[in-house]
Amino acid sequence: MAENIPLELGTEKISKLLKQYAMPAIIAMTASSLYNMVDSIFIGQGCGPMAISGLALTFPLMNLSAAFGTLVGVGGATLISVLLGQKNYPVAKKVLSNVFILNVLVGVIFSVVALVFLNPILRFFGASDATLPYARSYMIPILAGNIITHLYFGLNSIVRVSGHPQKAMYATILTVMLNMLLDPVFIFVFKMGIQGAAIATVISQSVSLVWIMRIICDKREFLHLSRETFGLDWGIAKRSLAIGMAPFLMNVASCFVVIFINNQFKRYGGDLAIGAYGIVNRLVFLFLMIVMGLCQGMQPIAGYNYGARLYDRVLEVLRLTVKWALLVTFTCFVVGMFFPQAAVSLFTHDEELIGLAAHGFRITVLIFFIIGRQMVITNFFQSIGMANKAIFLSLSRQLIFLLPFLAILPVWFGADGVWFSMPASDLAALIVSEIMLARLKKDFRREQAAMPVAESREIPEPIEVTDTI
Repeated sequence: MAENIPLELGTEKISKLLKQYAMPAIIAMTASSLYNMVDSIFIGQGCGPMAISGLALTFPLMNLSAAFGTLVGVGGATLISVLLGQKNYPVAKKVLSNVFILNVLVGVIFSVVALVFLNPILRFFGASDATLPYARSYMIPILAGNIITHLYFGLNSIVRVSGHPQKAMYATILTVMLNMLLDPVFIFVFKMGIQGAAIATVISQSVSLVWIMRIICDKREFLHLSRETFGLDWGIAKRSLAIGMAPFLMNVASCFVVIFINNQFKRYGGDLAIGAYGIVNRLVFLFLMIVMGLCQGMQPIAGYNYGARLYDRVLEVLRLTVKWALLVTFTCFVVGMFFPQAAVSLFTHDEELIGLAAHGFRITVLIFFIIGRQMVITNFFQSIGMANKAIFLSLSRQLIFLLPFLAILPVWFGADGVWFSMPASDLAALIVSEIMLARLKKDFRREQAAMPVAESREIPEPIEVTDTI
């Protein structure tokens, strides 16, 4: 709300602010990553090594589904944030209706297309005769419940920006807890295998969605679904989708990179190598999500102080966020270098798969102790409105560096070349981000020296929204 602008962002101690804003985000992001790990652990322990490989093959399709959900959800949530700041509640309600309807439409279309072409899609992702049945068994229930998934994530974002960040966090935690309880029931008690894990996931999201819908439909909330505003407004939809396009493109790029990785592992290492990558991916993802939670906490602090030209505070929150992020990624480095077998053994008892995953984990985290800095710098540019720079840094790691390494290194080193491609691209991306940050700091110093007469600087253009969208 405009009258409740958090002025303490420009005056309160940075360390206190970062703890205050980052902790809920870290909890939510960690819960989200645990949500993905739970399925992998129970499937690996209950269904065998080929099931782990089959599950890994579904990651690109699930990421692609999430990308479309992000296109709708992030765009709508951002637009609503601006409208609430402008006290434009009628149009905010229209955006909420649009998010609901678009999620349903996108969810249905994606499910139908994916189900019709599921076999060729999974083959394209790297499935073999041995892993295809597992991947199909998992994806059929997931795709059947895709509308629920889209609504759950999309509306949860709306709940968060409409003044209920804790309720949004609780919804995420509820989903994780339910999934942890239902997975062993469907896998071991009902003996439904990998398909049972997928059903448990959909049921968990359904329960949380019911709770979210109660909030969204509560007339006591100033932002709620109502008959008067319910309908699809293509003007609002166009603006909402335009805002969500950046994270959508980054997710799509990530999806195709994972497809390439899976196919390279299939070519140079076989089905178990894909399963090993799936395990390592889940382990690394847990630590990356904690860093992302830190970055989410940094965003409002950096953005506010950048807008106020308090550059010392902008750089201080960057420095402190980098410090905490490096602690997180250093922890991942220690786990991966010194305790890889113990970590990957959570997912499987198969000795060959444990050996492959532990070996890959060590290579993946070779320079992980400094990767937290690259992630924070990338999100820092996003936080101060320089979205194009943030997109470039994100895509450069995946497309400019990782893809060429994935194409070249396996020719010389086989499956190890696929693993080495990841730290190599991380290092290259870090160098580029450091160069861009150094240039930005020079701009800060130059502008500070010219104050108060400085006129030109790169700031985010406001999103203009009116009742006539």
